[in-house]
Amino acid sequence: MTPSSSTLHLYNTLTRRLEAFAPLDPASPTMYVCGPTVYNYVHIGNARGPVVFGVLAALLRRRYGGLRYARNITDVDDKINAAAKELGTPISTITDQYAAAYREDMAMLGVDGDFAPDIEPAATAHMPQMIAMIERLIAEDHAYAAEGHVLFAVASFDGYGKLSRRDTDEMLAGARVEVAPYKRDAGDFVLWKPSTDDLPGWDSPWGRGRPGWHIECSAMAEAHLGATIDIHAGGIDLQFPHHENEVAQSECAHGGAPFARWWLHNGMLNFGGAKMAKSVGNIQRVHDLVREHPPEALRYALLSAQYRQPLEWSDSLIEQSVRTLDRLYGTLRDLADVDAQAVIPASIEAALDDDLNTTAALAEIARIAGEARKAASAEDRAALKSQLLGAGRVLGLLQQTPTAWFARGASNDDDARIQALIDERIAAKASRDFARADAIRQQLAEEGILLEDTTAGVRWKRA
Repeated sequence: MTPSSSTLHLYNTLTRRLEAFAPLDPASPTMYVCGPTVYNYVHIGNARGPVVFGVLAALLRRRYGGLRYARNITDVDDKINAAAKELGTPISTITDQYAAAYREDMAMLGVDGDFAPDIEPAATAHMPQMIAMIERLIAEDHAYAAEGHVLFAVASFDGYGKLSRRDTDEMLAGARVEVAPYKRDAGDFVLWKPSTDDLPGWDSPWGRGRPGWHIECSAMAEAHLGATIDIHAGGIDLQFPHHENEVAQSECAHGGAPFARWWLHNGMLNFGGAKMAKSVGNIQRVHDLVREHPPEALRYALLSAQYRQPLEWSDSLIEQSVRTLDRLYGTLRDLADVDAQAVIPASIEAALDDDLNTTAALAEIARIAGEARKAASAEDRAALKSQLLGAGRVLGLLQQTPTAWFARGASNDDDARIQALIDERIAAKASRDFARADAIRQQLAEEGILLEDTTAGVRWKRA
């Protein structure tokens, strides 16, 4: 594969502009993506960021030869505490189970290898870093202790609101702000809070307690990527208050140095006419979906819309993704006798350089496959197969064999039974027993097995 020399442009939420990307260290860009809170299985909307920003990670690794990419695990949180209390177990029992399930589910969606993070920091492993950052904020009068809590003083940071582009009054009106007598201002947010004996807690200068959510990401990003990182990414629902608060506390803790140079936000998945969310109850869990559908089709569906736009999730979207992959793998099956090595087409890199335009990249893959199906010369067939494989690789697609794709995870015994019936049908047709041949086709069709008679022989696939 040959990397492109073109320039990557990314839409920066901070500046509201499409900007040419240039890392602080050309040998090793840095990227932080907000990861899951591990108290249950994640829904498919939670997978959009890891899939899309994994494509970006792979691009950065190709382009720069290196990358430091961190995606955190939030393993201390009130929802985790509630789940652990309900089951009567330590929080680690809950978090270990669902962190492992999350990794497994992401790997099923192809978020592995070049698409995976290098670092997966867990909040509970970074208490000293969080406490140290909070102490710096207090020393600089950006935070204050009150009744066992430590709060960030929003009024101390003139830049508050620059990411979400809303003034403080507007932000507070649209947020769930906890009213508490120990706050100087209603918008001040918690950096540390006290823990009762029945809750997880860590020793600190302010008593036994636990961190607020926002300080976790700032401390972990600083610990692994430095004071200023190139890219911070996550869902648009995190822009306020989570990312806004990260900007405030990080820049104040670092003497005003920028926290993230590019902010990338993926759009939400809608399902049944509303944003997919546990609170709404309209979720589809990745853990279930990867067992009900080909995981590669789910990945294709997540990449089918430009990442900043909302994506309407539906059974028909999954079915369309399966049919599209059927055509693409069918093309590779037709080219099975052609030797080829993956080569990334310049048109694919150009699409991704345009703010990760995966929609355009998928359209280009379809075009290449169409050209490959029409190609007559051996040279053209080899070149187009190479391009198809390379184009698929940069998106994490088309890396199975066609046989594996069309088998849809069926057992070898079932494959052998199906092939035996196909062989029997071929023999029946040869002996002009068309009634038996038709009966076999109908039997297989009722099992969801579709036959295709071609000049190269009979092919089959599961519907």
